[in-house]
Amino acid sequence: MLPISQLDESSNSPLYRQLYLKIKQLIESRQLAKGDRLPATRELAGQLGLNRTTVSAAYELLESEGLITGHVGRGSFVAESISKRTQLNWSDVLDPATQSQAAPASTPLASFSSSRPSELLFPLEEFRASCKEVIQSAEAQTILQLGSPSGYAPLRRYLLEAARAESLARDTDDILITSGCQQTVDLLQRTLARNGETVLLEDPVYLGVRHVFERGGSRLIGVPVSDQGLDLEALERILTRERPKLLVVTPNFQNPTGATLPLASRKALLRITQAAGVIVVENDIYGPLAYEGDSFAPLKRLDETGDTVLLRSFSKLAFPGLRVGWVIGPRPLIEKLTEAKQWSDLHTDQLSQAVLLRFAESGRLEQHRQKMLMAGRERLHAVLAACEKYLPQGTSFTRPRGGMSLWVRLPGGLDAGELLPRAEREGVTYLPGKYFAVSHPQPNSLRISFAGMTPDQIRSGVAILGRIFQNELERMRAHSPLIEAPAMV
Repeated sequence: MLPISQLDESSNSPLYRQLYLKIKQLIESRQLAKGDRLPATRELAGQLGLNRTTVSAAYELLESEGLITGHVGRGSFVAESISKRTQLNWSDVLDPATQSQAAPASTPLASFSSSRPSELLFPLEEFRASCKEVIQSAEAQTILQLGSPSGYAPLRRYLLEAARAESLARDTDDILITSGCQQTVDLLQRTLARNGETVLLEDPVYLGVRHVFERGGSRLIGVPVSDQGLDLEALERILTRERPKLLVVTPNFQNPTGATLPLASRKALLRITQAAGVIVVENDIYGPLAYEGDSFAPLKRLDETGDTVLLRSFSKLAFPGLRVGWVIGPRPLIEKLTEAKQWSDLHTDQLSQAVLLRFAESGRLEQHRQKMLMAGRERLHAVLAACEKYLPQGTSFTRPRGGMSLWVRLPGGLDAGELLPRAEREGVTYLPGKYFAVSHPQPNSLRISFAGMTPDQIRSGVAILGRIFQNELERMRAHSPLIEAPAMV
């Protein structure tokens, strides 16, 4: 029996990877010597209470690194002695929470794991024209010089004027250009929640948002998200017993669920949070990607106090690689965020900002947006139809009208994290629900991000997932003992 402690099911690290790391440590510390036989996958699965496929996936990782060798009919054995290391073991030095999940070794057939636009839709010729116009302009030398930490001034004016035209910015508001919304969230954490304050997050929530506040030492509380967005009754209950500093919410096509908060709920959310003195941070990076139906007014427009902080970005609509986002909020807050940003990176990339400004002012951005909406609608229809056709009976999933992702809940006690290695071996990736959990893990859930693939890739990938999930469901049912119900007398 291997001296392995119970694995942590609430960890961000998959169970098979936790097991792999524990066995690797046993080999490197010489608790397992060269030639030692490892337990059979079924035996170890029984010892640890795991699915046999989890143990198999861990053994495959160990074998791929040359730590063990498998012999048909004989089992798996430690391959070689590990020589005394002269360098640091970085796996031990680094906090395990900072280590990300390893990417698949080969290009997947269908990657549902990344929420990003398709490279096939990038308007390269129009982008090259915008770059050429900026580089050949009289301002090129100034653009290539160190700039303001607030961002490229002409882009700031353009975005602020557009926000005022949409009634999204008041005279008391200002704007800060950032290196994407992820940096904006980091700046907000360091400015508003740097002393362990309580922060409310959607649950499930985009893992990048959660990680920022976790690493900053904030106390996190998850507010459940349904198909209609944030659960306001749960929010009110939380506010009766907690005193949070801020709430981060994505009203449009929330990541990971794709849910959109109805207009009446948006107004109610503002009433609830304002009565409690909670700062509302509105993440609206998916708002421009509405493929069907009416759009609802942003919280920032509905907020009569003007205190809502609005986050937006070019990343989901245009070019993620340029890393240009912005935040609009009360001027005193923007001043503090700008100060924090200056200490972080001095100033942002003015060339990227100037190119995006030219891309927008020339009308090319709007032309591209229309193409993105058409392509997004096609992809959305493909993923919804594929989920309806291929996923096992009893599966439920959200039906967004835009954005890039939807949320799937599997039936019959299936664990999306346990099934991920099997999907990866067949060329399909996704992110299990546990990666997005704040207070309420959902082991049977997963996020499917559909925007980055063609409709054919989407259909093929969902078909493979459906087959894997159905096979596991049938296997579980075949091994479940029948329970006879007592007679009702």
